[in-house]
Amino acid sequence: MIHVRQLTKSYPDLGRGQFVALAGICLDALPGQIYGLLGPNGAGKTTALRILSTVLRPTAGSATVNGYDVLTQPAHVRRQIGFVSNNTGIYDRMTAWETVAYFGRLFGLEEDWLRERMERIFDRLQMNEIRDVPGGKMSTGMKQKVSIARALVHDPPVLIFDEATVGLDVLVARALLQTVAELRELGKCIIFSTHIMREAERLCDQIAIMHRGHFLATGSLPELLDRHGERDLEELFFRLITSYDQQDAAGGVLARAGT
Repeated sequence: MIHVRQLTKSYPDLGRGQFVALAGICLDALPGQIYGLLGPNGAGKTTALRILSTVLRPTAGSATVNGYDVLTQPAHVRRQIGFVSNNTGIYDRMTAWETVAYFGRLFGLEEDWLRERMERIFDRLQMNEIRDVPGGKMSTGMKQKVSIARALVHDPPVLIFDEATVGLDVLVARALLQTVAELRELGKCIIFSTHIMREAERLCDQIAIMHRGHFLATGSLPELLDRHGERDLEELFFRLITSYDQQDAAGGVLARAGT
């Protein structure tokens, strides 16, 4: 469903010559699976997701989404993806219903099918009580529900959640995670970016631990813990991050994904 090979993104830097935001990452995410990108701020998670959603062009490497190439077929890729972030971007003067309908029309959905699709989504996400509430009067949790509905309206096979629980209260964050789990059961391929250990442990079928643009380790949670002789994801995470930083400071060899 999503196949990434040696994906690299670098930027000119006046002080260092080049800043490498992504350094040749590889991943395969499948239908009915949640693939987690776990890393601190600045790890490169958002850069990777922006490339997958065709907002950024990679410097090198390749990525396909449901068979479409992010570089040569961006319009097709965008139809395969629903994107949810912590920046909801909900219009103040449009109601929840109007906002979701607007995005459905942008995708060219036929009106009768769009209305039927929206009715199902509003029921599933328990949004009928906010159907006529304008964005300017919504709580953060309400806005995040609209953001999810907007991402689902065209029924994409791939969903991307980029730090989507940041800034949410505990109840709203819990509801969002439950929604993500339900979408997996519907066969969606999900990329889930987070820096919160508990979210990765609870949700993700596969985890890539990221730091400074590199994958330090990849695998299922049991595989990662067994391979590195740890009982706790948080301990493994900090051990890998600390080891990388120490080797980097000493000019040593970088630990590679899967090691």
